[in-house]
Amino acid sequence: MLIFYNLLSICWNLIISKYIIEQMKNCVKTNGKNCILIFDDGTYFLGIGAGNHGDVHGEICFNTSITGYQEILTDPSYYNQIINFTFPHIGIVGTNFKDYESDKIYASGCIINNPLTKPSNYRSELSFDSWLKKNNKVCITGIDTRILTKKIRDSGVCQALIHFPKTGKFDKLTSLQHKLRGFPKMNNLDLASEVSTKKIYKWMNGKKETHNIENTKNKFIGVVDFGIKKNILNLLSTFGYELIIFPLNFSIQKLISLKPIGIFLSNGPGDPLATFEKYKSNLKELKHFENPVFGICLGHQILSLIYNAKTEKMHHGHRGANHPIKNQKNGRVEITVQNHGFVVSKNKFPRNLQVTHSSLFDGTIAGLKVKKKPFFSVQYHPESSPGPQDSRYLFNEFIKLIKNA
Repeated sequence: MLIFYNLLSICWNLIISKYIIEQMKNCVKTNGKNCILIFDDGTYFLGIGAGNHGDVHGEICFNTSITGYQEILTDPSYYNQIINFTFPHIGIVGTNFKDYESDKIYASGCIINNPLTKPSNYRSELSFDSWLKKNNKVCITGIDTRILTKKIRDSGVCQALIHFPKTGKFDKLTSLQHKLRGFPKMNNLDLASEVSTKKIYKWMNGKKETHNIENTKNKFIGVVDFGIKKNILNLLSTFGYELIIFPLNFSIQKLISLKPIGIFLSNGPGDPLATFEKYKSNLKELKHFENPVFGICLGHQILSLIYNAKTEKMHHGHRGANHPIKNQKNGRVEITVQNHGFVVSKNKFPRNLQVTHSSLFDGTIAGLKVKKKPFFSVQYHPESSPGPQDSRYLFNEFIKLIKNA
């Protein structure tokens, strides 16, 4: 009987110990912090919340740009991503109504090193914190973003969650981790369909104008919208041609029948293969087009997939305004703006394609052209908003091809 009670006592102590350990896992010492950032591997960081209260999740990535946080956050290519800014002073120049790259903030949320301060810039119309609240976005500050960057560089991009409760308390860490693990990863996600325009429109004087394609009479460039940035449209419009923007699911055959002088394939978010597979039969109609085609980022990847190349997920991606690219034609180095987590694979690279630009960071394909066709594309952002303007000549090359067609 004594042995039985001893065994019962041991079992009870084990149960109690396990319960205490689980409670310790769920209990987070906040030390005055009111917001938490959780990784899907269980790692977490405490900080101070900004913007709206609530929970946001996304693929966490880092951006090394030191300017243009408003343009970055409103870039549709960042849809479903949490941006870790390596530059510590975010929000110092406030926000304004001219620096939008789209109609709203597309990033899920952001992570900032220094506390938010009052803006100090003559162009500011709204503080960064007020701007986040207006757009219903969550931010966490007071985090050593250098440590996060090193973690992403070592482990690769992963899912993360920002939890900013109204009560300022969070004591169920395991339930937040469980919630995070239920969110889908970027692989196999067609996000371009969610951000693409739903209606055809014309871009005039920096604004959208409704357009009936049956009334198209002037020479125009057809833009296939996978998540277009405003500055791309602004640059294309400087050449004097009409710009008509189409949803990504618009019939390419119909678009070709309208006789555009060129077609532009825009940037956008998500897995390029997922978007391509969804609209493969339509997108492959682009092969029948004879006039010039220019693609950027997702548009670059879509063009490569049309010609049977492969794409692959990167370890942690390229995002920032300091990426060196080598032009294979003239040997020059261009400092570029980049924002992508997928690349065109070198594996089984098709013979009907030619690499025109390469990354000097890791040797990945940064540009290509289609042999025997006036089609070309780049992985980076030559419109550089914000960033260096080394690669803006690509727009001139596109127009030169159009004029010579």
